[in-house]
Amino acid sequence: MAESNGRRIGVAVDFSECSKKALNWAIENVVRDGDYLILITVAHDMHYEDGEMQLWETVGSPLIPLSEFSEAAVMKKYGVKPDAETLDIANTAARQKSITVVMKIYWGDPREKICEAAEHIPLSSLVIGNRGLGGLKRMIMGSVSNHVVNNVACPITVVKAHH
Repeated sequence: MAESNGRRIGVAVDFSECSKKALNWAIENVVRDGDYLILITVAHDMHYEDGEMQLWETVGSPLIPLSEFSEAAVMKKYGVKPDAETLDIANTAARQKSITVVMKIYWGDPREKICEAAEHIPLSSLVIGNRGLGGLKRMIMGSVSNHVVNNVACPITVVKAHH
């Protein structure tokens, strides 16, 4: 990361409605000019087409610039499919504010990896939704925000889904 006064604001994204709400909330309420907005996503499956991918399994992907993570071909390499709405939110924020938007992908258990991201990037603050995708995932994601709140040193905002 370039040394500047920019804070590193992380948002955990799983491309669910709740994570889009968290992303919008972070952009409206937390992010200010000069900040880095870092979308943190945790993929479940690691594809070993690529030697470098094995290296990333433990440390996560490099920071992927917005221009690259907006391209389906680039993201296919990582086995991640950002939805159009999340990309639109990120691109609009980058146009409207003087911020640097990047994505970092991890593989494994979201609870562990989001905590790792907060520590290693390191984040100035983290925004996370309290609900992920439906059904079983909801139970898992619900426990993700609880786990992260209890294990991360930086300030965290949990954005609640509409009930």
